[in-house]
Amino acid sequence: MDPREATVRRLLDRYLVEIVEAYELCPWARAARLGGELAIAVLWGQPELDDWARAAERALAGPHTRVAMIVAPEWSGAPAELRALRDRVAARVATAGVADFHPDAALELATPAKLVPFLRRAPDPLLQLVPLALLDSVRASPAPPDLAAQARMLGGAEAPPRGTVADRIAAANHARVAADPDAIAARFAAIADDRARSYADVGINASRRPR
Repeated sequence: MDPREATVRRLLDRYLVEIVEAYELCPWARAARLGGELAIAVLWGQPELDDWARAAERALAGPHTRVAMIVAPEWSGAPAELRALRDRVAARVATAGVADFHPDAALELATPAKLVPFLRRAPDPLLQLVPLALLDSVRASPAPPDLAAQARMLGGAEAPPRGTVADRIAAANHARVAADPDAIAARFAAIADDRARSYADVGINASRRPR
């Protein structure tokens, strides 16, 4: 593998293992990575919409792909530009949900939703694609409790379920990070420092416009 791509993938692995998996941010991240179900494509320079869309379609075409990540380590767009690009790619790739990950995002703990951009501070700008069928299984409301569970709830011995699976994941993520925000911020900083040094060593243009 080209040393530049190997370095990009190594930094992405650090983010996945030290942030996403360590904080249990995604229900399928570890299984997808270890099971060979994570497809990664690296785009160089300043890719256009067609480049992102074609890379996404190729990555999702893998027979075992559950998660696809399209990484653009030299792309210089701001977070708002990546969000706009996400929407355009989603319109082109209708079989998957698309999420944007950008290194420049402030910590905001007011609500679980406002925390999401900070948790998606991958080393490089990237788009993550997940087949809609998998997303639907995570977003779906839980099945109704059986009669015994309903009786326990009515008697006050068991709390009723709240929200969808996705809602509960977001709330749990918020609780873990809010308990010690400095710890996760330090992990992000260590990965960013590693990126700056390593990309300079292999000749990747890692600069982004000042925010």
